[in-house]
Amino acid sequence: MIFGLLKDIKDGEYRTIVTPIEAEAIREDGHEVYVQAGAGEKAGFSDEQYEAAGAVIRRTAKEIYDACDFVTKVKELEPCEFGFLREGQIVFTCIHPAAHPEEVQALLDKKVIAFTAEDSHRYGSPNCEAAGKQGALFGLESMLSIHGGKGKFVSGLGGAPAMNVLILGAGTVGRAALQVLYNLGANVTVMDINIGVLRTVSEAYHGHISTALCTKQTIARMLPATDLVLNCVKWPKGRADYLIDRSMLKLMEKGSVIVDISNDENGAIESFHETTHENPRYVEEGIVHFCVSNIPGAISNSTSIAYAASVLPHFRSILNLGVAEACVRDGFLRRSLTAYKGYLTHEETSALQNRPWVRPEDILGIADRELDAAPPATVTRSKNFLKI
Repeated sequence: MIFGLLKDIKDGEYRTIVTPIEAEAIREDGHEVYVQAGAGEKAGFSDEQYEAAGAVIRRTAKEIYDACDFVTKVKELEPCEFGFLREGQIVFTCIHPAAHPEEVQALLDKKVIAFTAEDSHRYGSPNCEAAGKQGALFGLESMLSIHGGKGKFVSGLGGAPAMNVLILGAGTVGRAALQVLYNLGANVTVMDINIGVLRTVSEAYHGHISTALCTKQTIARMLPATDLVLNCVKWPKGRADYLIDRSMLKLMEKGSVIVDISNDENGAIESFHETTHENPRYVEEGIVHFCVSNIPGAISNSTSIAYAASVLPHFRSILNLGVAEACVRDGFLRRSLTAYKGYLTHEETSALQNRPWVRPEDILGIADRELDAAPPATVTRSKNFLKI
């Protein structure tokens, strides 16, 4: 196959999904590798490094789309790219399909084979780890008086107490944030809906952190003494309630900080609205909000290296074995299949966009095979099946 790396064009995106190391590995598997000029530049990887790895540099995105059987990048496809897609082409990127109906329609209309990267990670995405760790640091930065925060230092000073931090959600993002804040000396409380997870987290830190069941009522009782809140909850799409509604902001001291790492519109934080690295903060009810949608992009080199290493096995499996066999062997890859030659194969998107869908194993003709198991990517279910 001909494998193509695209340059990300979303505002504020500096990462790449393939470094020269992965490009060389794919080429040594016998495939041609094309790279759009500048694709890795902002993450610290020059065109010359890709060429040294055996890649061919092409100037424009259209040249990559025209030449390549398999195309990849970090973020969603932009409308200006829809027309470049070709029938049967394999696309691997963070599609976030349930929230992007126009993008989904383009994938279906063009009859491509599309994988949404965010659902393909067996051990959690490196991007989530990066978002949690760097999000914690952005929270500390937002606490500075020069940014409108109350001016507390994370571990305190002689005679001044440490910062009180509340982490909502103990998944990959929340645990990553906890690692940073605990090591810097904050007083941390972690909330989750899974008691077993809370017990495991507490044991990992030898009982030196606090844990609590994540409910709106418990959060309300803790907010008056909380300096920094980090939202790391993957809030189910379509819910009309919040963990922290706008009225609860009045429970917090002025200059306290909320970092919404999950960054969901109509998510767990009612006062959320998306910001960018160029203008990352706003103040509502005296509370500093940091709601940048692309936190990992701020540490583009480290994130790119970790991310590229994590998805290389998927790339090699698809390229070397074909889509169907790759999906037999890896349930996480199978569940990330979003569109297949004009058919929707993503359950959450079916439910939230009211589109009929086909299970990946049915459209690929592998339902009778011994399949690698994987849990559903989300709690959202759909019985709106399309008969084929």
